[in-house]
Amino acid sequence: MARILPDGWRELAVTGAAQREIETLARLASGLPDDYTVYHAVHWTGIDGGHAIYGEIDFAVVNLAGDLLLIEQKSGFLDETAAGLVKQYPGKSKSVPVQISRMVGNLRGKLAARGDIPSIATDALLYCPDYTVRNPETAGLVPERIVDASRRGQICRIIQRLLPAGEETPAAPKVHAFLRNLIQLDTDVSALMGHARELVTRLSGGLAHWARRLDFEPFRLRVTGTAGSGKTQLALAEHRATLEAGRRPLYVCFNRPLADHFSRIAPAGGLACTYHQLCDQRLRHAGEMPDFTAPDAFEHLQKRAAELPVSAAFLFDTVIVDEGQDISPKWRDFIFRHARADARLLWLEDPLQNLYGRPPTPLPGWVTLRAQSNYRSPRPIVEFLRQLLPGDLDIEAASPIAADDIEFLDYTDTPGLFARVKEAIRLCYSAGFRKHDVAIVSYHGREQSRLLALDRLGQTSLRHFTGDYDLFGQPVYSQGDLLVESVYRFKGQAAPAIILAEIDFDVLDDQAVRKLFVGATRSSMKLILVLHQKSAARLIERIG
Repeated sequence: MARILPDGWRELAVTGAAQREIETLARLASGLPDDYTVYHAVHWTGIDGGHAIYGEIDFAVVNLAGDLLLIEQKSGFLDETAAGLVKQYPGKSKSVPVQISRMVGNLRGKLAARGDIPSIATDALLYCPDYTVRNPETAGLVPERIVDASRRGQICRIIQRLLPAGEETPAAPKVHAFLRNLIQLDTDVSALMGHARELVTRLSGGLAHWARRLDFEPFRLRVTGTAGSGKTQLALAEHRATLEAGRRPLYVCFNRPLADHFSRIAPAGGLACTYHQLCDQRLRHAGEMPDFTAPDAFEHLQKRAAELPVSAAFLFDTVIVDEGQDISPKWRDFIFRHARADARLLWLEDPLQNLYGRPPTPLPGWVTLRAQSNYRSPRPIVEFLRQLLPGDLDIEAASPIAADDIEFLDYTDTPGLFARVKEAIRLCYSAGFRKHDVAIVSYHGREQSRLLALDRLGQTSLRHFTGDYDLFGQPVYSQGDLLVESVYRFKGQAAPAIILAEIDFDVLDDQAVRKLFVGATRSSMKLILVLHQKSAARLIERIG
């Protein structure tokens, strides 16, 4: 089997020209022996246009000697003109022979400019798997260098005829290094990140697609869904559909950062808030000003809000409760008082993210929908978590994105913790992530965390919640480059690269597993665990 670089291409769920190139990679991987290496640019191919972002090379096949065969793939239809084969693109056309000639010429020129690479053979062919060339002699290419639909199944045999395996030479390692540098085949994280966001949004949006097609009266839907299953997309779809119908939606959750996040991404017109914010707004609307300096401020806030009658200003046509695992029956009753008699009610929860040990809130008579597929977290993360979960709590790895294995960094004391977190930051940056792509998530809350008390860690300034709110009720954050949050406040959010730090437990009990689950599933691409040596030992005992 040929070696394909970069890897991770099998996990890319793409369409259009990119899908045809993925199919070609599968054919080359299985049809060529391990004497060959195939470089490809599929990771950076536009889903619609099919144009490689880096360079003009679709595939570069290298044999043991370091000789090269460049493959230009043209999916779809081609035009046969007097000037040769032509590919039509929106608003323009391109001559296929000219493209291939330019590709080969550019590559040979770059090779010649490198005095350290001995002379190697370079060749090229056209692969058009969807089109049969009717007049190969006028196509502008040597017929032997055209593999069309009629010879699609022979492409690996043709490649081996044009590029025999040969024997290893000193030139081969230099050619491989040259190709990586030339077409930047070391994974470009920012480009792949865009694919990740688009693909995960598309796949996890399936829950919103079919959950909203359920039809029953009254509409009382309880969705028990794992992290990354699409609960946020469902909430957004319900919120948006309610507004489009000229009605009012209410979204209520437990966690303030999640409520703020939903407010930013949801269309204007409804109300998105936490349970306590809803209580606060009720009092202010009644002309009362809550006193948050009092020792029993939140108890008084809830008690007084529950005593107030619900005015028309606080009646809604759709009520969505998120983080239902954190909502008590008393809170449930208060929230649903704000629903009109014919309102749609949705309850979204994930029992695995129950960090406060609350018993499940009963919803008698409700329809329950279970969604156990995690589309956000890469497969290595989900497989790691599955080894920690009890047998009756299973989740499915459904992310289309390839990712590295989880990295484990252990420590024994506070200086070691800080050193390991700095190392984790360096690993994220060296992998291509930028500061706004990375979040440090503490396993502990604010009172116990050593990281959340820092403004700087080495050369890196840290941004964290100060505990204060401005005049508009927005949380105040310190100035800094990297966000540091507790696992409690970061629930419901995500980042491409997560450093889950300060993992320090004596017993890998249910609470420890849940905190690991919440922190790890915040990652959409890369996860680094920074954990105490004794906690690392407990993990090794569990997963082997």
